[in-house]
Amino acid sequence: MKKTIILITAICISALLYVSCSSNDEVVNQADTTSISASVVIDAINEMDVNTGLTVTNSNPTGKTAETPNPTCGNVTVATPNGTAYPKVFTVDYGTSGCTINQITRKGKLKITLSGPIITTGSKMTVERIDYSVGNLKLEGTIEYTNTTTVATVPQWTRKVTNGKLTDAAGRVFTNSGSVTVKQTAGVDTPYVLEDNVYEMPEGNHTVTSEKGGSIVLTVLETLVKKYSCDYISKGKLKIEGGFLNGVVNYGNNDCDNKYTYTHESGATYTLGM
Repeated sequence: MKKTIILITAICISALLYVSCSSNDEVVNQADTTSISASVVIDAINEMDVNTGLTVTNSNPTGKTAETPNPTCGNVTVATPNGTAYPKVFTVDYGTSGCTINQITRKGKLKITLSGPIITTGSKMTVERIDYSVGNLKLEGTIEYTNTTTVATVPQWTRKVTNGKLTDAAGRVFTNSGSVTVKQTAGVDTPYVLEDNVYEMPEGNHTVTSEKGGSIVLTVLETLVKKYSCDYISKGKLKIEGGFLNGVVNYGNNDCDNKYTYTHESGATYTLGM
């Protein structure tokens, strides 16, 4: 959902939140607004990891040359544990020292299991994190990306996160879970070229819980738009509810940038970024 993919050119490593208050400090004084930023970062890394999965598992059975997708700096190995074409297990190993691409350093491993071609209805891509971190943020949990297409011209997937956990540089822990619907609205005619893909998330929600026990629920209020070629969600809105937090995150007007705003029910607006 959030500045999703979902690939990030820069993640705030020392803290989860930059705040530029346009009216007053009421929300900051009353609630831990890092939960909002944690949610956005979680979504961004979820999207990034799904994109990595799509990149390393993408193959063209016709053997024709396609555009080169965004590379991964990790070492990729492939196994077929049953001795058949599927399932295929891809391991992306970033090493214990990590490797950096687009100013993002990742360490550990992503284990990506593909039950069948991801463009086939019913196929599932599972992304598991193993001793995995992005910058100074440690990530745990599993992402399931399942093809639920019913109309061939509008490919569709569900993205489900289970046992999600983010630990930031300060040791704060945020658990998360949820599910969203993802539809491809551009690039359908070039299934083995990823760069021209545009995705929309018309519905879904997820819950983020801090180590103090406070939870926020984020629900798609206005369809989120994510271009594969862009590091961030560029358009759409999320409704946020939980504790003192009751407002809307707005991702803007389809610009590819790392800015978004949070508007509280009181009318106070905060400009945030990663």
